Amino acid sequence: MATLDTNSYWTDNTPDPKFSSLKDDLAVDVLIVGGGITGITAAYLLKRAGLTVALVERHRCVSADTSHTTAHLTCVTDMRLADLVKNFGKDHAQAVWDAGFHAIDTINTLVWREQIKCQFAWVPGYLYDSPDRPTDLREEAKTANELGFDAEYLSRIPLVDGPGVRYDNQAKFHPRKYLLALLRLIAGKGSYVFEGTSVEEIEATPRITATTEGGHRIHCEHVFIATHVPLQGMTNPASAMFFQSKLALYSSYAAGGWVKRGTIPEALFWDTRDPYDYLRVDRRHDHDYVIFGGEDHKTGQMDDTSKCYAALEQRLKRLIPDISLTHRWSGQVVETNDGLPYIGESAERQFVATGFSGNGMTFGTLAAIMVTDAITGHPNPWKELFDPGRTKIKGGLWNYIKENKDYAYYLIRDRFAGGGSTSLRAVKRGTGEVMDVNGQPAAVYRGLDGKISVRSAVCAHMGCYVHWNDTQWTWDCPCHGSRFKANGDVYAGPAESPLGEIKPQDEKPDKKVARARKK
Repeated sequence: MATLDTNSYWTDNTPDPKFSSLKDDLAVDVLIVGGGITGITAAYLLKRAGLTVALVERHRCVSADTSHTTAHLTCVTDMRLADLVKNFGKDHAQAVWDAGFHAIDTINTLVWREQIKCQFAWVPGYLYDSPDRPTDLREEAKTANELGFDAEYLSRIPLVDGPGVRYDNQAKFHPRKYLLALLRLIAGKGSYVFEGTSVEEIEATPRITATTEGGHRIHCEHVFIATHVPLQGMTNPASAMFFQSKLALYSSYAAGGWVKRGTIPEALFWDTRDPYDYLRVDRRHDHDYVIFGGEDHKTGQMDDTSKCYAALEQRLKRLIPDISLTHRWSGQVVETNDGLPYIGESAERQFVATGFSGNGMTFGTLAAIMVTDAITGHPNPWKELFDPGRTKIKGGLWNYIKENKDYAYYLIRDRFAGGGSTSLRAVKRGTGEVMDVNGQPAAVYRGLDGKISVRSAVCAHMGCYVHWNDTQWTWDCPCHGSRFKANGDVYAGPAESPLGEIKPQDEKPDKKVARARKK
């Protein structure tokens, strides 16, 4: 067999831009330590919110675990939904999956807003049973439906030709193409990106001061430690050591190869093994590319890692005998003592994010959203749920939706979770609805005369989603109060520009126009 490329598939087909190291002292609003998906997304969001940022990376941006992912974008957590409900209660279980959905939708919004070519696609996800660990998949589908997610038990699913659960509205993308595009938008106007810059010490002075290995200082109001395992920073040693004791690092392995086009539907797959196997399929011009992962073990506790690759590739070839392998690589995931990530303040004005398990792309994005909300003073519905200092979360009298009904996600949740409408023809006269049009969030209004107006649902002020005001017939932004007329024009600021245009393809063309085209 030919020698396989041990670089990840993502690094093999993307450029490798370089940024200089820090050579002078500087001052910014926010220092972000770590150049993976969490740090880069946070830097982009904070700069867009009007703050200055310095993103510093010890080595190279998008080169560590973010580039060694299999890049599933899913709300389906490593912990089965039934176990989430059992351990934390229904409201909290729904909150965890909702957070994942919000992160995926945010990635979709940024891809659309910045016109990033990264092969982002909404795809179904399939959970299937493993003989090693049988699971009541009917119950999994039922629980997901009860919590408002689109899930269906099927007696036969693709790939394995056996029973499984189909989850709609999952996604996938090329992580490096996505993040390199965001990275290019960070530097400038008082913001910076530095590589080869190691932060050695962070002190809580009137302004936080971080000192680099080279002796240079970065002064800031807030610091976000977005490294895989958080640095101590301003946390006292005892607290930092206790926090570290709640984390466990695991190595995970992946193999990729070409298969005949159309062999497997373009989708995500997981099984119920422990550790579980996971697979994704990307459609290419003349072939499909399959990435298969698994064989997780605690980092440093495997003498011969070649056996992990051998076992993984053997199972992959049982699933897809004709695959032509090209790559093999490994990455690392961090798990927590209760199965949920830690995102939030670890010391005054210092934020951390870790413990994403197998949902690194999703929870990394979520962490950036949550830290941005915290620094800019906006409420976030998942603050207590993922708080690094939390004690055991219990089910109980927490009216989750009621408490967070004003958060932008909940104003449009039914658009992509729980069977929201996707057809323009479903919008009634004199009403508006936020829905997906051509993969973009759209504010769709049908006038009393039956004519449809389709505009972007992304507020032109700061990028939040608008929602329909059925008494004033306006599109209102829940974040900063901008209002737009039914046709998308500005009604009241702070937004100064109308909602962007989207060309709908859902409606049938006018018969006269159609006849003219035929001529």
